[in-house]
Amino acid sequence: MLKKQIKPFLTYTEQLAKLTEEKKLLITDPVHAQNTLTNISYYALIGGYKQLFYNPMTRQYRPGTTFDDLIQLYYFDESLRALFFKYLCHIEQKMRSLISYHFSKTYSHMEKDYLNAANYNNSRKNSANIQRLIQMLTIEAHSNTNHPYVVYQRNTYRNVPLWVMMNTLTFGQLSKMYFFLKTSVQAKISIHFNGVNEKELGQYLKALTYYRNVCAHNERFYSFRCPFRCRVDMPDTILHRKLGIPRKGNQYILGKSDLFSVVIAFRYLLPRSEFIDFKKQLVKLISSVLIHSHTLTEPVLLNAMGFPENWRSITRYKL
Repeated sequence: MLKKQIKPFLTYTEQLAKLTEEKKLLITDPVHAQNTLTNISYYALIGGYKQLFYNPMTRQYRPGTTFDDLIQLYYFDESLRALFFKYLCHIEQKMRSLISYHFSKTYSHMEKDYLNAANYNNSRKNSANIQRLIQMLTIEAHSNTNHPYVVYQRNTYRNVPLWVMMNTLTFGQLSKMYFFLKTSVQAKISIHFNGVNEKELGQYLKALTYYRNVCAHNERFYSFRCPFRCRVDMPDTILHRKLGIPRKGNQYILGKSDLFSVVIAFRYLLPRSEFIDFKKQLVKLISSVLIHSHTLTEPVLLNAMGFPENWRSITRYKL
């Protein structure tokens, strides 16, 4: 099989010429376009955001597409990441609080207890992963110097309580810790979320970890799809049914591995008032990019995001 030819380096002038002459993209202000490519890069902007405007058959942009259309989508995605990241952090902080509280209430706040495999669901299937979790917690509690508040607890009290330790964990580590808790402790935590049982909470956390990482790494967000290995983990909900989301076989085709699945998770995991605020901001962002784009339509954007046309009705239904 012949390998594709390596793409050559192009100057900014050559990049703009390629976009206008070869790709038929409309550029009305070349100086502004060059400044944008300098600040963002051709790969990040063009490679990341052309899909909704590009015809792969002709390998050209659809008639009427402007450079500003790509810029608008790029900054929409930037704002979208910031919005979702804000509320993902709210869920993350709540999980820190709930895990710390209910684990400490069930056992104690002493490090000897959260470093004890017997206080987790230490089945044969989970044993190796629990040992890795405990090893990570042990290193943080006994030798890591990256967090001054941990060092203070270690040196002053010879004990790093769980509520201090929780602040050092990533979203992914929180998710794993919750997954390995005993079911009785998980149940005490999940009861704080309306309509969510202990298993479903674990499924949400695992999936949300991927989206949190995309936000943190500044990657393209609006069209992100959760990797196949975790797609089956996002629960089916009453919202899928009430919104009339179609199925392919037994699987809902929206709200399972796309950005709308995060919106559904937010509906369950955020307080109602916070979710309403989130939704208002999301509606505003979507409306703004559609107003300022010359060629982008709402059906095309919502389809890329994995949103059903009636997604705004998500607050209409009780959980």
